[in-house]
Amino acid sequence: MKNDLLYVDHVIETADKIASYIENISRENFLENDMLCDAVMRNLQILSESTQKISQETKEQFKNIPWKDIAGFRNILARDYLEGADLTIVWNVAIHDLPELRKAFSIIKSSIIDKRKV
Repeated sequence: MKNDLLYVDHVIETADKIASYIENISRENFLENDMLCDAVMRNLQILSESTQKISQETKEQFKNIPWKDIAGFRNILARDYLEGADLTIVWNVAIHDLPELRKAFSIIKSSIIDKRKV
């Protein structure tokens, strides 16, 4: 749990970076912009990798986080690069799932900080 704050912060920072990339971007513009798609996919992969380094103790404390789904999504992004990831799914994750995930990780961060104060 010693490094959990580092990885939780990284998830939050990466989610913020993705949000800044797609701010005021339409789905159509996203799908037409290869560089933007690559940047979002890469950062989703990085975010997912960071979640895998969070301790089992923290994961068990926050069972509302779909830890296995996040890992599975990372595997899809990493392995499907030759065939091409489904960019509509990437868009939906970035627009719909990521803001909620970021909020959840902010709660995890607060919990870790509170535990350190005790």
